[in-house]
Amino acid sequence: MQRITIAKGDGIGPEIMDATLLILNAAGANLAYDEIEVGEKVYLSGNTAGIAPESWDVIRKNKVFLKAPITTPQGGGYKSLNVTTRKFLGLYANVRPCKSFDPYVRTKHPHMDVVIVRENEEDLYAGIEHQQTDEVVQCLKLISKAGCAKIVRYAFEYARQQGRKKVTCFTKDNIMKQTDGLFHQVFNEIAVEYPEIENEHWIVDIGAAKLADTPEAFDVIVMPNLYGDILSDVAAQIAGSVGLAGSSNIGEECSMFEAIHGSAPRRAGQNMANPSGLLQGAILMLLHLGKADVAEKIQNAWLTTLEDGIHTYDIFKEGTSKEKVGTHEFALAVIERLGKQPKQLKPIVYGENKPMQLPSYKRSSPAPKAQIGVDIFVHWNGSNPNELAAAIQKDVTLFPLKMITNRGIKVWPDGFKETYCTDHWRCRFQVSDGSSIGANEVIQLLKQFQTASLEVIKTENLYTFNGKPAFSLGQGQ
Repeated sequence: MQRITIAKGDGIGPEIMDATLLILNAAGANLAYDEIEVGEKVYLSGNTAGIAPESWDVIRKNKVFLKAPITTPQGGGYKSLNVTTRKFLGLYANVRPCKSFDPYVRTKHPHMDVVIVRENEEDLYAGIEHQQTDEVVQCLKLISKAGCAKIVRYAFEYARQQGRKKVTCFTKDNIMKQTDGLFHQVFNEIAVEYPEIENEHWIVDIGAAKLADTPEAFDVIVMPNLYGDILSDVAAQIAGSVGLAGSSNIGEECSMFEAIHGSAPRRAGQNMANPSGLLQGAILMLLHLGKADVAEKIQNAWLTTLEDGIHTYDIFKEGTSKEKVGTHEFALAVIERLGKQPKQLKPIVYGENKPMQLPSYKRSSPAPKAQIGVDIFVHWNGSNPNELAAAIQKDVTLFPLKMITNRGIKVWPDGFKETYCTDHWRCRFQVSDGSSIGANEVIQLLKQFQTASLEVIKTENLYTFNGKPAFSLGQGQ
């Protein structure tokens, strides 16, 4: 018997978890459950993580975690438990199947069948933010080669395992050439290892528009964290309902399965909520555990329930639905149909669904690296960049000032008077004779800024790797 960890969460969580476990047990999933408490009650007890230290031990021991939605209290100081869990446990792949069930669930896209594979650990969700001046805050977007390689390979292996034909990459590398550019580059490198699977790349804005308009054009889509978070909800909603979608969070050691919707506290305790999202997460869990036969039995019973018009309030539609039921009654309806297959919707056949054999990421040899400059960011309340440049050049003489930008746009030399400038300035110093600089030179530069009475708020070293510049130009440079 496989032991898993469960958490009933907040709001409608306990009701939909009870309904899901009822179905799992009736279908012969042969699971044992260790329950932990997470979410609002833990947060409000003074634990800003929303989970007790001993609960981590239970999750790590069992390796598999089925979690109902939780409520994060309003106000600052509370970190997202979902993000924390994904990062602590190395759950790098978030997988969300988004399939339409027309005509039983209303949708404009009756043939939609898309899987979103989202990178789950880094990007802007690193959560590294700072206020730097009175008017400017920053959020660091961190993209690693390892993070890109793991999620892209997972997407291709998933497509191969599930018999899917195409993997599409969404990025914004026409603007973010370093970060999103790395994701796109790694996608291209790994795609050649899967010649039987079609691959393509879309800029995320037009790709999102195409997904919303013609989702049938896509099969598996792999994306960095932020885009994947947003577009997986979009995809679930246009398929019919966010309330019907589940997701898996997969790591090399542990995994977590959940509904993608929230805790809906206004519906709590009313026996109204649709348990389908968490049930779909549980089906993904069964597949992960190698219990494809049980997963197939539950999924076909669930499809038959939809087809028979037994619906909860959120998808109930006059003329299509036949009976409006509550959370518990919906679970009983699914159980009653175990062993049956839908007649109009396509029955599910999972087959063996062998676990994917994903190689561990191996770092490549370090590339030759040299520092050829430094960006020094200053908090300066003036508005004329020519005055700032003059103040810098008077006292900062170790290296020539090459450029000043404001919010990324070049404002000196040859800036436009129409460009609005805030109080956050980037001053670039860069050698051009093939030499390099080091920490001592940067320290000397900072001392010269101090002499000039200019407040330094941040520095960024400018490097070359393999002789190629590894930093962005100023906008307009």
